[in-house]
Amino acid sequence: MRSRFAALFAIAAALAFPGRTVAAAQADSAHLKSVLAQMDAASANFTSAQADLRQEYFTKVVHDTETQSGQIYFLRKAGSTQMGMKLFPPDTQPGAAPSQVVEFNGNTLRLFNPGTNQIDEFAATGKNQATAETVMTLGFGGSGRDLEKSWTITDQGAEPIKDGNRTVQTEKLDLVSKDQTIRNNFSHITIWVDPVRDISLKQVSYNAPTGDTRTVFYTNIRLNQPVKTDAFAIKCKGKCTVTQH
Repeated sequence: MRSRFAALFAIAAALAFPGRTVAAAQADSAHLKSVLAQMDAASANFTSAQADLRQEYFTKVVHDTETQSGQIYFLRKAGSTQMGMKLFPPDTQPGAAPSQVVEFNGNTLRLFNPGTNQIDEFAATGKNQATAETVMTLGFGGSGRDLEKSWTITDQGAEPIKDGNRTVQTEKLDLVSKDQTIRNNFSHITIWVDPVRDISLKQVSYNAPTGDTRTVFYTNIRLNQPVKTDAFAIKCKGKCTVTQH
């Protein structure tokens, strides 16, 4: 009897709000397909991207936010995307050494702490390689087809975002991974993507176990220009201590 009432209630709700359940849902679906198609087209021409960034890491348990600035690049080579990132503390003077350097070449993720001369190295092989590349290069050069293959996507609508003096019309997409390994670490990730160029201007990652968040803003984005990767290379003082995970 309860299931019968539940079914009747669902039918009544559908009849009461037909526009939302049918027409609007179809419109939302069609719009998302258009956004993903734009990303497909731009992805075919993507070779590299470079940007300045500001990162805000919020630790829920102590209600503290740590802010860093830096630079990042993405470079597509032989069908995979490599990434390099340098991070600096607030108010760092020009020419100062970074507080952290990140390298990802598709096979290995390396995190370098210049203060301790320590490298943490994580191998990404087999399925782990695809998982690492999905997260590390998210929102930069990936096709709409691949995004839909790896994530359950909720289109949260258009939103303008400033990139310096320029206003860019982005699409806000909330992503839940179809990979349980990623969901164990991130309950969801929200990206503000410019589908015309297939690049992100903002990303928020939600840590599943802790409730911490990492928000990154990308500005001064340079697309498909030569990348000087040596500027992002790990430079040890003497011999680094390498810990493999």
